[in-house]
Amino acid sequence: MPKDFSHQNLRGCSFKGQNFTGANFSGADIRGANFTGANLTLANFSHTQAGLQKRWVIGLVVMSCLLSGISGYFSGYAGSFFSILLTNSPTNITNYITILSIVLVLFVTARQGLVAGLGAFIFYFVFAFAFARPFNVTLGATLSLGGAFSFFFAAAGALAGVFAFSLVFAVAEIRARILVLAVIIAGTLAAGILTEAVAESFAGSGAITLLSIYIAWRALKEDKKYAFIRNIAVAFAAFGGTSFRNADLTDAVFTAATLKNTDLRKAILTRTCFNKTKKLDLVRFGTTYLQKAQVISVLVAGQGQDKNFDREDLRGVNFRGANLADASFIGANLSEANLQNADLSRAKLVQTQLDGTDFTGATLTGVYIEDWGITTDTKFDGVRCEYVYMRLPTKENPDPHRKPDNRQEVFADGDFEDFIKPIFDTLDLYHNQGVDPRAIAISFKHLAENNPEADLRIVGMEVRGEDKFLLRAKTAIAADKSQLSAEYFATYNQLKALAEQEVKALIAEKDSRIADLQNMVVTALQRPSFYSNVEQVGFMTNNPGGFSVGGSVDGDINNVQGENNQQRVSNKSSSFNLQSAQFAGGVVNADTVNAHQIGGNITNYNPEQKQNLAEAAADIQQLLNQLGQSYPINTPLEKQIAVTEALKQIDNNPTLKARVIGALKAGGTEALKELVDHPLVNILLATLEGWQDAE
Repeated sequence: MPKDFSHQNLRGCSFKGQNFTGANFSGADIRGANFTGANLTLANFSHTQAGLQKRWVIGLVVMSCLLSGISGYFSGYAGSFFSILLTNSPTNITNYITILSIVLVLFVTARQGLVAGLGAFIFYFVFAFAFARPFNVTLGATLSLGGAFSFFFAAAGALAGVFAFSLVFAVAEIRARILVLAVIIAGTLAAGILTEAVAESFAGSGAITLLSIYIAWRALKEDKKYAFIRNIAVAFAAFGGTSFRNADLTDAVFTAATLKNTDLRKAILTRTCFNKTKKLDLVRFGTTYLQKAQVISVLVAGQGQDKNFDREDLRGVNFRGANLADASFIGANLSEANLQNADLSRAKLVQTQLDGTDFTGATLTGVYIEDWGITTDTKFDGVRCEYVYMRLPTKENPDPHRKPDNRQEVFADGDFEDFIKPIFDTLDLYHNQGVDPRAIAISFKHLAENNPEADLRIVGMEVRGEDKFLLRAKTAIAADKSQLSAEYFATYNQLKALAEQEVKALIAEKDSRIADLQNMVVTALQRPSFYSNVEQVGFMTNNPGGFSVGGSVDGDINNVQGENNQQRVSNKSSSFNLQSAQFAGGVVNADTVNAHQIGGNITNYNPEQKQNLAEAAADIQQLLNQLGQSYPINTPLEKQIAVTEALKQIDNNPTLKARVIGALKAGGTEALKELVDHPLVNILLATLEGWQDAE
């Protein structure tokens, strides 16, 4: 039974490394508690008070006061030093240049950051020394050395003030901030008394203090120019606070909790609920998704309309019930995220990773789902969706590939889940450059043969642009698509690196019928509209008779489409069984041929042609049988060696060479393949085709 710690005083307690799955900490005071490495899955931390204990707050306020005292003293001393510098200047130009330089450095620092302010100071120093000194040695020395000392004190005061205010803003409320200001005034007064320039000290200190407050405020508002200041302040503030470092907070709830000065570095925040959490921006979040201010805003307030989350890593984020209408998640990772009952109307989920994402009860009307990465673990129970778009909008086409196609129709309850189901178990093999149809055909055949349990079936081909091609294959539910994709492209890339003759020989060795898939790919590339009206064009399947092409057409969903396809087939179905068909011609008896066997060109040979084919086939059969006794043919390399020897013997025998080439011209390779029974015939004839062309 889960433990109950609700409304207890747990300040400073250690729960390090313990298992508190489902424990109830609601309303408890957990300031300073240590949950490092604990298992807090499904734990309830609603309305808890986390962060620093009072003694730590007092210690950090004292540190801020020390820094503020240093800031006031140095700032006041800088102001009085400038006063002395101006009073003793040999010429009025010194006054103008010095005052202008102060204003310039302060302005640049406030607008562009401390690094830019330092650059402005260096520029001033170089200018004073390099340009003023040649005209007036005294002037140059005054501007360069005097200005350097003045700026040193000003910079030291500003930096101390920045860290003083950053720290006190991060740990304490208004009373501590007033105390820090009082200490700065005291330090300024001390500097003024020592230099006998109280008014000048307060003038200089006032400007530097205002700059320090502004920088500290911008730093805690996550201004990137002051990121390192914020990181240091938050790290100091979280030291001694509640620690969830390395804890597992999967599905934990922090509704209305106060988490200021809490350490969440390396914590597992999968679907962790931060609804209405207070001071979440002041936690030490490390590399979690809490790094982004707009993510925190959605987590806490549930408002993310029109926000841009493109390419963000949001794995496991909990946006339950959030308003994300018109938000953009292009290329983002939302795997395992909780989007239950969220409003995602018109959201861009293009190329978004959605493995295990929970859309239960969400509104998806008008979403753009081009290449989104849903899986069998993506949940769509009770989704509300009237229509979706399969592409991003353009000026020319603001409603690209709308589904349902009829703009007067919408999905009924439950229809969207049925519409999207066929995409769950597909393997998408995307080729983005240099598409090679032969390599695609061989690689897919090789993949199917090596992974029969994956039950690979081609269900879609899609052309995108000029040199991009998508081959979509349905797989078994349990198939590892990542492994299949890696294996496919490893083979594909190796094949693309092979020489032309090696590829032709490999095609012949594997299976002549592989050319049919190659032809389908070529047709799709050359005529995208050829497949635009069918949902499933063929599929590849292993069977005792070899690798074959067959399939069905079902117009419910248009998965196979060209770039300009906007049509849809409905209420139509056909089936094509080509498993016994003969592809690319062959020797066929025209008197007995049946229509369902025709898969290519049919040729009737006269008696003389038949005799020449038979003689050439007999010679090739005899030659290959002889070589089979002398050469092993167990591996592809051994087969290639044996074929090379056969080619040599044919080339050295003019009569045999002429007979073989004549037979190829008369009947083609398919006719000879029908008459020669040997495992090397496909490789040999693929090479001999080149001889025929040469002749």
